[in-house]
Amino acid sequence: MRSRKSAPPASSPSRPAPEAGWGRLGLIAWLAGVLLAPGALLASEIEGRVNLPPIAVPSERMPTQRYELPPRTGSPAPAPKTRTGLPTPAPKSGVAYTSDGTAMPNPRVAVVYLEGEFPLPAGAPRNERIEQKDLAFIPSFLAIQVGTKVEFPNLDDFYHNIFSNNQAKRFDLGRYRKDEIPPPQLFEKPGHVILRCDIHANMRALIVVVPSPYFVVTDKEGRFRLTGVPPGKYKLKVWKDSNTTLEREVEIPAAGTLSIDFP
Repeated sequence: MRSRKSAPPASSPSRPAPEAGWGRLGLIAWLAGVLLAPGALLASEIEGRVNLPPIAVPSERMPTQRYELPPRTGSPAPAPKTRTGLPTPAPKSGVAYTSDGTAMPNPRVAVVYLEGEFPLPAGAPRNERIEQKDLAFIPSFLAIQVGTKVEFPNLDDFYHNIFSNNQAKRFDLGRYRKDEIPPPQLFEKPGHVILRCDIHANMRALIVVVPSPYFVVTDKEGRFRLTGVPPGKYKLKVWKDSNTTLEREVEIPAAGTLSIDFP
C-alpha cells in the first residue's frame, strides 16, 4: 500500500529543497537561506512581575515660589511670591501625587532592562519630552536609553528653571518663560536623574537612564513584557527605586518566552 505524500502548507515559503550532489557547502547555504527568510524566526520575549515597594509620602509640603511674567517692555520681574492661597493643580494622567497634591519623583513602577553584549538597533534613540504644566512635570517619571535627548518645554504662564545636580547628569536651564525654548539635554551616563525647579520647590520628576536599548517600564502592578530581545546570555536588571537595583543571569531562547519574577 503506497503512502500518499502530503502537500506543503500554503504559508510555507516557495524555496526549493536541496538537490542531490549539492555537497556540504550547498546544504549550508540552503539552510541559511531558509533560516534568514523574512518571518522565519520568532521574536523572543521576557515576561514576569516585580514586587514593587510602596510610595513614600513626605510628612509635610515644601514651600513653593513662583515668578510672574514681566511685561514685554523689558521691565524686571516682580519679587517672588509664595504659593500660599494658590489652587492645587488638578491631577494629571501619568503623574504620581502625594495626599496634598505634590508631584512625586518615584511613582509605583520599575524599569526592567537587559545588560550585556548584543547588536544595537540601527539609528539613534528617539528624542523625549518632559513638559512643565500646572506646576508639575508631565510625565513625572521617564525611562530612557543612554544617548537620548530630552526637551523641557514650559507650558505655564510663568517662569520655570529646571535643573539637576545628580552625578549621571548635571545641568541648569536657567529661568525661561513659555515662549522661550531651552536647548534639549543629552543624557550620556546611566543612572537616575532627579529634576527640580529652582522657582517651584514642590516640583519633582525622575529620569532613569539605562545602558541598553532593551528596556520596559512595568505597570502599577509590577507586570512587564520585554519583546524583541536577541537570544543569548545576559543580565536582566530591575531598577526599583533610587537605592535598589536587582539583577539575575538569564539565557534568552532563540524563540519563545522566558518567564521570570523578582521579589
